[in-house]
Amino acid sequence: MGKSKKTNAMRILDRYKVKYKVYEYELVNGKTDGLTVAKAVGMDPKIVFKTLVTLGTSKELYVFIIPVGKELDLKKAAKAAGEKKIEMLPQKDLLKYTGYVHGGCSPLGMKKLYKTFINESVLGNERLVCSGGRIGVQVDLLVEDLTKIIDCEISPLTK
Repeated sequence: MGKSKKTNAMRILDRYKVKYKVYEYELVNGKTDGLTVAKAVGMDPKIVFKTLVTLGTSKELYVFIIPVGKELDLKKAAKAAGEKKIEMLPQKDLLKYTGYVHGGCSPLGMKKLYKTFINESVLGNERLVCSGGRIGVQVDLLVEDLTKIIDCEISPLTK
């Protein structure tokens, strides 16, 4: 794994004996957007996923994992979660609820287990790349392994 420190996400993968690759990258002009990250790690944006945290009308939090080149459709997300309406969790609240900062939010190792949904496009992939739990770190693992570790549903979520 090189010289980088293990993150909570990596420790969880290790605990489940999941094989994964770590990709480290430098921020390009301070950008943490998904397409920039996909380019920085030399991966197809179709297999690089971002982790988004939302707040439902019920005040419950939900996690959505979607390809970096796509946008979350809030109506589809609300339908998947059984909520009347969903909105993005304000960035200032992300650390408090997940333990992660914007640009380094992993679907693995959040402070609490939130109901999680992965975009249906993942079904066409054998593997995916997602945040390793710190800005500048991505992990590449089998989709099957991720869905065994996190309790999630696969749904249509993007525009």
